[in-house]
Amino acid sequence: MRHEVPHSLTWVLCPKQTLHCYIVKSRGRATTAAQTVLGETFTGFITSDRCPAYNCVDVSHRQLCWAHLKRDFIQISERVGASVEIGAALLTQEKLLFNLWHQFRNEQLTRSQLIQAVKPIQAEFSSILLEAAELHIDPQEKTPLAKTVRTCRNLLKLEVALWLFVSEDGVEPTNNAAERAIRPAVIWRRTSFGSDSLAGSEFVSRLLTVVSSLNLQERNILDFLAESILAARSGQIPPSLLP
Repeated sequence: MRHEVPHSLTWVLCPKQTLHCYIVKSRGRATTAAQTVLGETFTGFITSDRCPAYNCVDVSHRQLCWAHLKRDFIQISERVGASVEIGAALLTQEKLLFNLWHQFRNEQLTRSQLIQAVKPIQAEFSSILLEAAELHIDPQEKTPLAKTVRTCRNLLKLEVALWLFVSEDGVEPTNNAAERAIRPAVIWRRTSFGSDSLAGSEFVSRLLTVVSSLNLQERNILDFLAESILAARSGQIPPSLLP
């Protein structure tokens, strides 16, 4: 997940009890930044928005954030013409999907029952996208309908990434955890105007990573920093950020 400020991008990864921040000074390096954060041999799963930078991750390892998708569907439903019906239909399926997801989270459904119950929703969702994607628009058209059609065509290309959370343990349907985790970093950057140098960005990234991770683990930040400084000065092994 990322957050944009002028000429800069802040990325955050939220595996269980640690949080990793990474600041990039140029928007033009978004794809490179994603690859740097995830690593060259990434084999896990991510939940993200539809930012093209994440196209470096195979769709079989990627879950699209349904919170972002819901906002897209609401925007579609608030347009005019055919978009209204398309958006309403997508929102209906989203509501049915999350009713099932909440039942699963409340242990009212098993994983296998969830998978079976979601199949009709997947089929209907795909049908809605296909019907919308087949509507004719000119290549350079910028009408509300054109925006709707392009969104649906894009979702069809990423369709596998819509449903990963249904079958994979540990995969969430939204990146809300990352949104919450990155908020302190965003507030800090807005109130302090961020950093202007590569060294400053690296320092801030590391400090935000440490502070955010320790907060998640309910560990004392000052004690950790003091132990780290003493270890560095004495040539000892520094304390671990892992719980």
